[in-house]
Amino acid sequence: MTTAGTLHRIKSIDIVRGAIMVIMALDHVRDYFHITAFTADPLDPQSTTAALYFTRWITHFCAPSFMLLSGISAYLAGQNKTVTDTSSFLIKRGFWLIFVEIVFMTFGFSFDITFKTIFLAVLWALGCSMIVLGLLVRFVSPKTIMVVGCILIFGHNFLNYVKVAENSTLDIVMRIFFTGRGTFLPRGDGGTIGFLYVILPWSGIMMAGYGLGTLYKRGFPEERRRKMLLTSGIVLTILFIVLRFINGYGDTAHWAVQKTGFQTFLSFMNVSKYPPSLLFTLMTQGPILIILAFTEKADNALARIFTVYGKVPFFYFMLHFYLIHILIMIAVLSSGYTWQQATDDKLFFKFRPLDFGYELGIVYVIWLLIVASLYIPCKWFGAYRARAKQWWLSYL
Repeated sequence: MTTAGTLHRIKSIDIVRGAIMVIMALDHVRDYFHITAFTADPLDPQSTTAALYFTRWITHFCAPSFMLLSGISAYLAGQNKTVTDTSSFLIKRGFWLIFVEIVFMTFGFSFDITFKTIFLAVLWALGCSMIVLGLLVRFVSPKTIMVVGCILIFGHNFLNYVKVAENSTLDIVMRIFFTGRGTFLPRGDGGTIGFLYVILPWSGIMMAGYGLGTLYKRGFPEERRRKMLLTSGIVLTILFIVLRFINGYGDTAHWAVQKTGFQTFLSFMNVSKYPPSLLFTLMTQGPILIILAFTEKADNALARIFTVYGKVPFFYFMLHFYLIHILIMIAVLSSGYTWQQATDDKLFFKFRPLDFGYELGIVYVIWLLIVASLYIPCKWFGAYRARAKQWWLSYL
């Protein structure tokens, strides 16, 4: 395949990755700025609104899609490296992301200088997944890695039926690696470690992405790739609908008939992200594969904007989180809250009182302003990284 074709393929991945990064910011802005973010469930069919439900539901696509695209990118990055170099880079970057999660993202979440709670969230899952992938790359083929990933995706929900003694060592291990919805464990210094993301179900998605990366290797026919992506996406989406309708295996949160047909639909679509159930993965990744197929030749203003964010996901992620928390700090303190009230030990996040916040329309305005304000910094950093080509930039 031509060089232009190769660049186009990478560009199409950046477009989708950029889009999910932009959508991801909406969820984080909602967490900090929406009036009911800490007092109500936006996905509860009986109490939510259509706009609020959609605002939360659409962001379900972000984490699994980023895992999938990270797997594809890992395969593509390894095309010009030895297996040993690829494995080493993935493992080192995985540990780097875990370090960033513990030190920089924990503070970004809480603005708590005492680190009373260490939050292990998406970067933790991403880092652990890279370490697992880095180990597998050394010993097995991309096809085998994809098979292992699919086994994890399709099979991990069986562990929901395994009953072990609560808070036993085995129970804690299972919750951290497979089944936890949020596991908080005490530290020796009196603090807490919060495992918000489990490890292996997310790793399975990255492994599947790594195997999917073979469709993007040099010389692979473009039309064949598009057909395979489109067909796979349709099959996964149909499988989601069928399994969800059966209401059995694949998600512990079963749907139920509600007072209205619309509320029943909301219940049907409300699948489990923590941990990512089989149905959650099918619901999100089926459409993503379809979108990947249709963005092969995308070349419009929106695609070019998304590409700017998609080329520098780590830079964007870190910057947008600190910007959101700084803005909520300013908003809270300027609204009449005292420093003591805004930093109360009872608050889950500093500068986020439970009774503070705005209506959803204002949240959307803040989200758009934040994303727009990061466009020039992301464009600058993307150009700098492409120009400088220093080794440490590959970790950012």
